[in-house]
Amino acid sequence: MSVKQADPHDFLGIDAGLGDTERDVRDAVRAYAREELTPHIADWYENGGLPRELASGLGKLGLFGMHLEGYGCAGLSALAYGIACRELEAVDSGLRSYVSVQGSLAMFAIHHWGTEEHRTEWLPRMAAGEALGCFGLTEPDSGSDPGSMRTTARREGSDWVLNGTKMWITNGTLADVAVVWANTEEGVRGFVVPTDTPGFTANEVRHKLSLRASITAELVLENVRLPESAAFPDVRGLKGPLSCLNEARFGILWGVVGAARSCYESALDYAKTREQFGKPLAAFQLTQRKLADMLVEVNRSALVARQLSTLKDAGDLAPSQVSFGKFANVRSAIEVARSARTVLGANGITLEYPVMRHMNNLETVLTYEGTEEVHALSLGAAVTGVQAFR
Repeated sequence: MSVKQADPHDFLGIDAGLGDTERDVRDAVRAYAREELTPHIADWYENGGLPRELASGLGKLGLFGMHLEGYGCAGLSALAYGIACRELEAVDSGLRSYVSVQGSLAMFAIHHWGTEEHRTEWLPRMAAGEALGCFGLTEPDSGSDPGSMRTTARREGSDWVLNGTKMWITNGTLADVAVVWANTEEGVRGFVVPTDTPGFTANEVRHKLSLRASITAELVLENVRLPESAAFPDVRGLKGPLSCLNEARFGILWGVVGAARSCYESALDYAKTREQFGKPLAAFQLTQRKLADMLVEVNRSALVARQLSTLKDAGDLAPSQVSFGKFANVRSAIEVARSARTVLGANGITLEYPVMRHMNNLETVLTYEGTEEVHALSLGAAVTGVQAFR
């Protein structure tokens, strides 16, 4: 009787239980990534950006806002969306950011909080990749504490006038529309801002050492005048932007599983072919221990992501559970990347291999959509009932 052998690339058979739709999404995104993204990603990373034309191909795949209903969106499960994020980030975190900022921040905000006019004007074009969006919340002096934002919106007759600066905005210089959050006399409110509005400027952030295959910008709003209809009508306070961040974090906790898997697979392939002292690196006990540790972290992170998908699709996912996923999975992915780099030795620092590119990217992923410290405090508050943020 033969003994069943586990698959080194899906050791716990996590994908074996996927439904037909999720499997089709995985295969389609993986094939597209292999043919259209992977051959170019090292150059995009080195050159510091992604081509605007990518939006068309990603739109045709149905990846923008794929977990939203109607308006040209696919309306797929959270699990399907997570699988797509995993396959994109297996290539590069910048690609997953490109998709998740569009779908889980800008499109989700318009879909969930906007008016019907907002939705019909923007969502079909954004789903098709014909229009790109960005999400303006973080400011130069307001990151983990968004309540301290200085951007303001004041009423002037029947209009709104916005002033302020937003920072670290993905897709900022590419966007056709920005969702901007600002302080008003009624509390924090969200606004749909076409980027060709007078007074709106986007300046690219350069000299980044991480997430280079992604456009990051500063948004400057100088007396940007908008009609009353530009404001989200029914949401006040931080509930609006935080609900969007929760959507984006879900994509992150899945995406980093892909980054970790890529690093582990690169180290595994290298260890089996690279010889030292007359035998492959894979034959050394220390290397096998590193591979075993990476294997455990990749699969453990995948199990966390899969369980959180089950909860989300059932409507039972708590924000603190999303924090658990981002906190645990990003930390695991960074450890996998660092260990994989040591297996590759000096080759690990080149763009010939994906490992150090992932390792650098993950330093950004650790920080955005809530730093590691913020998510640790969220978990602490969830289990103790005591807020320690202030």
